Amino acid sequence: MYRPNPHATQRAQHYGCGSPQRVWLTAETAEAPGRHSGPHGRPEPERRTHWLRVMCLTGLDYFSTLGYQPAIAALAAGAVAPLATIVLVAITLAGALPVYRRVAEQSPHGTGSISMLAKLLPRWGGKLVILALLGFAATDFMITMTLSAADASAHLIENPFTPAAFHGQEVVITLALLAGLGVVFLRGFREAIKLATVLVGLFLVANLVVIAVATAELIQHPVMLGDWWNVLTTQHGDPLFVIAIALVVFPKLALGLSGFETGVAVMPQIRGDANDTEENPVGRIRGAKRLLTTSALIMSGFLVTSSITTVALIPAAEFQPGGAANGRALAYLAHTYLGEGFGTAYDAITIAILWFAGASAMAGLLNIVPRYLPHFGMAPAWARATRPLVLVFTAVGFLITIIFQASVDAQGSAYATGVLVLITSAAIAVTLHARAAHQKGATIGFSIISVVFIYTTIANVIERPDGIRIAGLFILGIVIVSFVSRVARSMELRATAVTLDAAAQQMLDAQGEVVRLIAHEPTDVSPERYEAKLRHARAAHGLPHASVIFIEVEITDSSDFEGDLEVKGTNRYGYDIFTVQSTSVPNALAAVALHLQAVAGVSPHLYFRWTEGNPALNLLRFLLFGEGEIAPVTREVLREAEPQVQHRPWVHVG
Repeated sequence: MYRPNPHATQRAQHYGCGSPQRVWLTAETAEAPGRHSGPHGRPEPERRTHWLRVMCLTGLDYFSTLGYQPAIAALAAGAVAPLATIVLVAITLAGALPVYRRVAEQSPHGTGSISMLAKLLPRWGGKLVILALLGFAATDFMITMTLSAADASAHLIENPFTPAAFHGQEVVITLALLAGLGVVFLRGFREAIKLATVLVGLFLVANLVVIAVATAELIQHPVMLGDWWNVLTTQHGDPLFVIAIALVVFPKLALGLSGFETGVAVMPQIRGDANDTEENPVGRIRGAKRLLTTSALIMSGFLVTSSITTVALIPAAEFQPGGAANGRALAYLAHTYLGEGFGTAYDAITIAILWFAGASAMAGLLNIVPRYLPHFGMAPAWARATRPLVLVFTAVGFLITIIFQASVDAQGSAYATGVLVLITSAAIAVTLHARAAHQKGATIGFSIISVVFIYTTIANVIERPDGIRIAGLFILGIVIVSFVSRVARSMELRATAVTLDAAAQQMLDAQGEVVRLIAHEPTDVSPERYEAKLRHARAAHGLPHASVIFIEVEITDSSDFEGDLEVKGTNRYGYDIFTVQSTSVPNALAAVALHLQAVAGVSPHLYFRWTEGNPALNLLRFLLFGEGEIAPVTREVLREAEPQVQHRPWVHVG
């Protein structure tokens, strides 16, 4: 099996060489696609844990929205917020939960709904869809980081014991929290994540106490609940009309749907049954379904009760920007009804979990980017390394915080857009999967769910277009970086490994010290074509009457970038032929030649004819379809992979 030679590896990964700082920066590198990569990748079996503890990991993102969701709902929907929240909960339990239970079945290795669509939508069209979804995923995770940090700073500033000097410094505090988050990941996050169980447990208990006390207050003073209902019916008319308004308003509350994509991303951390295999992890899938169901039920209960108590007990003016309950409704209730001591403790727990919610989002980004973009050739090679990505994401977080001035309300639209698009894409993915599996009932059910989420997404975009604009900027940035990277890396040696089957090895053994390979397009495999190709090679290159091997590369999916190469030997009309399937002809030819030289110890000679056509068009064909001007590109790939001329296979063109 061939791996890139030391010289090629040193040249291709020169970013990891040099100063000690640079070596340290690129030391932790995500593993190749198909295996585990990033913090959410597949851990060793002994490091897997019970699904309840893993639920706390995903709960960093999901449950922490209680820190700001009730306030955002009250600000967006007013008195209608509790009814709209009930609609949201119904859609969560009847829509999002069944969708992601199916996603868990189909992607138990943590690849999520994006990988399902990648399988259903191959080639360049599928890659463009994936890039767009990655843009929305980046929006979701990045805004989770910045919004959570901003809300944590709001809880800190609004605490009565916070020094006056901190007031008005929301941006500075948020930047400090994001910087701290970056430092955690630069040092290593694996141990810190153990705190998730403690933080989530404390946070849920604290919220349970606050809501229980607030509910008791409403029971003791039912007039407050009556006042809310009077405001609701007076402003909006009869109950049926109120319900209709709730159906229209609930897309504004879409933040309460966050966390499902993270839930399937952490699946590899779940301990399954003793007889589980990576191909059929039944126990892990069962644990993931329990995780998704339990977390959805817990969150649904908290969403409904928190929405009712906060709207009924907190004056509407306090939810407005600058109000004491803006971005922190439950904290307001904690201070008001449980005293400053408990309120301060609640603030501390909320600040901690909101900060760690950003950690969960960072982990999601570090899981997604190395898995897709470098594998597609659409990110620089250093994007496989964790620490450079941490610096990039932290810098982007700084920029978002400065642009939005650490405002929770201003970032809510972008967050909701990212969440809704991901859930909608998951619903479409499971619908397409059910249809491909000829499951009529499931197809109809998931189609209805898809329509609901499509409506929700469109309504959210119309109501709050800032979200789609921000997501569009993320998508544009990813597309630009992807295009530039794909062009810059087009001359890389893309083969991750090269192997020869028994027939090909036997042909190679019969060649001696010099192996002569004649490049041949597999579009014409007639005996006349082989004879003409051999005759031209002998005449144009003075090729001696020695044995030769034709080599044919069949293009598979040119939108892919890298992969293993298997060389198969066959014989047609008395001619020995190597056949290879690859995403690019020149890169495959160069990889095979280097393999023969490095492993078999022979001297490979490649023979070509000049390609007809416009050179610019041929270059475009190479970039998009892996074909084009084969001879010069093969030579350039070899030059990039092997800088020492004396070790480089020969290329002959005539």
